[in-house]
Amino acid sequence: MAASRARWINVPLLRVARLCAAMLFVLLGHVTLIQAFGSSALNADRRNERPLIDRYAHPRGDILTYDGTPIATSLPSGGGPYRYRRVYRHGEQYAAVTGHVSLHRSTGIEQAQDGVLSGDDAKVKVRSMVREGGVEGADVRLTISDRAQRAAYEGLAATGVPGAAVAIDPATGAIRALATYPSYDPNGLTTFDRARLAEETRRLRRAPAQPLLNRALNQLYPPGSTFKLVTTAAALASGEYTPSALVDAPARLRLPGTPTYVHNASNCGSARPTLMYAFQMSCDTAFANIGLQVGQDLLRDQAEAFGFNATGLRIPLTATPSHYPPAMDRSQTALAAIGHHDNRVTPLMVAMLSAAVANHGVLMRPYLVEEVRLADGSVINRAGPVPYRTAVSPELARYLAAMMTMVTHAGGTGAGAAIPGVLVAAEAATSQALPGAGDHALVTAFAPAEAPEVAVGVVLERPGERADAVSAIARGIIEAELS
Repeated sequence: MAASRARWINVPLLRVARLCAAMLFVLLGHVTLIQAFGSSALNADRRNERPLIDRYAHPRGDILTYDGTPIATSLPSGGGPYRYRRVYRHGEQYAAVTGHVSLHRSTGIEQAQDGVLSGDDAKVKVRSMVREGGVEGADVRLTISDRAQRAAYEGLAATGVPGAAVAIDPATGAIRALATYPSYDPNGLTTFDRARLAEETRRLRRAPAQPLLNRALNQLYPPGSTFKLVTTAAALASGEYTPSALVDAPARLRLPGTPTYVHNASNCGSARPTLMYAFQMSCDTAFANIGLQVGQDLLRDQAEAFGFNATGLRIPLTATPSHYPPAMDRSQTALAAIGHHDNRVTPLMVAMLSAAVANHGVLMRPYLVEEVRLADGSVINRAGPVPYRTAVSPELARYLAAMMTMVTHAGGTGAGAAIPGVLVAAEAATSQALPGAGDHALVTAFAPAEAPEVAVGVVLERPGERADAVSAIARGIIEAELS
């Protein structure tokens, strides 16, 4: 009797136990789903303060120039839930490189190297925890030269017009300067006051001059006469031309099938100058004729050998691909040969044109990060030169270098880039994005021509009477890098 009563009493208890077990199973399963699949969304939710508090609980690694100058560092915030605040030295000068890290987002090197700077990278985390017992960010040393970067930014700022400048070591691909103007002060975006941060972000985004735009890497311009390097390379590679070959350069050239004429902006001498003289004086009709002779396919192949239409270039910041049009008629091909029609380049590509010629025809992959170093001085990652593509043969590179050197002689279109005692190779240009909008000014150059150490690309947007400043900026960067 007692046994049957016990069994009767245990039935409800058994049901409750089973219900509790089922509820516990559901609860554990739900927690597992959240931790396994929902944690990323929760961490990304701006209402969740924990990831932000953790992000600023310890200092990020420093960002340093090649010379060892810290240009981004973390300092104690002085109170509040966020213990460290990011501080940028010479913020506007280096903003195109460092970017910024704020409560809501990060850009530039701060974003591209976030794993090592924050200490979240597995290699950094393990080694810092073994050594110190806690998370610690690693330092990132860049390839940027203090002198070259200062010359680039101050030269751009002195003109007062938008533009960008890039300097590259042609033998390695290391970027010595990468500046854009107008710029912004990243320190204004590191505040922990959300209202101030929102206001500063709105102000910068609405500014007509677009200070947040990295013109050096992400703005496209018509290349103008700087593209004549590509056209000349295609002509020489065809076997139909040599630097001393005579070319047709009438005062004006009618584009096939159109009522439109191409005119020479400078005195090109006789209607049959040598290719070298036509290059020195930037004779548009001569190079439009060459474009018609070699054809769009050879021009496109040569442009792509220099890096046009190449996607996926990261330095580690993402660079917008420079563009050469797919299919064109003959008149468009003639215009493309002189850097008009739909050709587009970034200032980085303008520098890469000279870098390829300076390095015997081999373009090295551009890069910004020299090494990643832990607090104890040990290096966990170091960059090395990597060939990117072969633009021209060494023989053609020598021809192009000789022709570019003539451009900086008296009377040449790039004479403003000349430096006493230093042989400079260059090609200068003006280009127009939209009819009536005013010309852009561009220059690509390298020096010393006989033993190149630096290649430069500079672009100024519609500088008007200040167009000559583009060569002066290039000259200043070269002088700074060679000093």
